[in-house]
Amino acid sequence: MSRHAANPLKPEPAVIKAIRQETYDTTTYTMGFREGERANRFSFEPGQFNMLTLWGIGEAAISLSSLPGGNGTFDHTVRSVGDVTNALRRLKVGDTVWARGPYGTPWPLKEARGRDLLIIAGGIGLAPLRGVIQAVTSRRSDFGKAELLYGARTPADLLYTTEFDDWRRGGLSLTLTVDAVPEGARWEHNVGVVTTVMDRATVRPGGGVVMVCGPEIMMKFVVKELLARGFRPGEIFVSLERRMECGVRVCGRCQFDGRFVCRDGPVLPYSDIKGRVGTML
Repeated sequence: MSRHAANPLKPEPAVIKAIRQETYDTTTYTMGFREGERANRFSFEPGQFNMLTLWGIGEAAISLSSLPGGNGTFDHTVRSVGDVTNALRRLKVGDTVWARGPYGTPWPLKEARGRDLLIIAGGIGLAPLRGVIQAVTSRRSDFGKAELLYGARTPADLLYTTEFDDWRRGGLSLTLTVDAVPEGARWEHNVGVVTTVMDRATVRPGGGVVMVCGPEIMMKFVVKELLARGFRPGEIFVSLERRMECGVRVCGRCQFDGRFVCRDGPVLPYSDIKGRVGTML
């Protein structure tokens, strides 16, 4: 993790270097800090997040959706659902946003080395896992089997579709499913929620690590199915979505069971949160 500024609540300017439209409401922004130590030494791990600020509008916790770029860049994949994210969508390449971070716990890539890896994502939940996929496909020999089960509402809601072939060439097994296919849309994969394709996974309990991210209701049923298949709670990692407003456990908005999602999460083993977070999980 990179060193934070002396004031952990002080954001620093970052320039938008590239913009890619993923879906009708979701965009990937490649950014880089403008100057100083942050520009040269900013680093992070997949699963962590930044706090992005647009002055006069607000601040939002946004997951990092890439590995660190060799030129100091980082990606955020953002769905336009609120004041900050809608305002971000109006910006263009060369504009400045303000960022601080990274915060939070990463996905357990170090622990997964030499083991099989099963990734299960729903909708925008693939964004915090994209860095994991990039790490696995670029360092394929470090891992055993690598499988991704990815579901979305419709084919138009799938993220990173232009990267799928590269992921497959990198040794990732990819299974796609959607809840529904609009009339006239072309779709050659499964139709149904993501739990309907879990039978296609070949990673077995005891030899792998499972990483799950998506809407809470989706994670609830995925975890339930994984447990029924014999996976231990300590083998399953989830990324919690709680209202995080400070990122440094000051505001208390994301507190649960005496802990804070912004510091102790968002990535946690299911064994640490089962029955403790006051959610459906």
